Amino acid sequence: MSDFNILHNPRCSKSRQTLALLQENGIEPTIIEYLKTPPSEKELSAIIKNLGVSPRDVLRKKEAEYKEAGLDNQELTDKQVINLMVQYPKVIERPIVFNDKAAAVGRPPENVLNIIK
Repeated sequence: MSDFNILHNPRCSKSRQTLALLQENGIEPTIIEYLKTPPSEKELSAIIKNLGVSPRDVLRKKEAEYKEAGLDNQELTDKQVINLMVQYPKVIERPIVFNDKAAAVGRPPENVLNIIK
């Protein structure tokens, strides 16, 4: 199976719990601190496709940047939403564990067990 990556925020308890769960299961993912190094539009599009959801399903709607970026505009296309997510990475739900074939949001952390087993 492909190596795993995690879009990680070390200040987030769910992100830390998900990383610990991966490590307990023998997986040392590549840690991407997405607030420092946001994914590209292409990378984020691929992750969202592997999640099998719409971009809006992985938005943190309570972040100030959500409104600041105009993401509350329901007329934005998926491509526009993804572009704004790249520009405002704080609005990306965390953590997301992924490889080139699968992805899962670690809320709750146990969700990632579905893609690593």
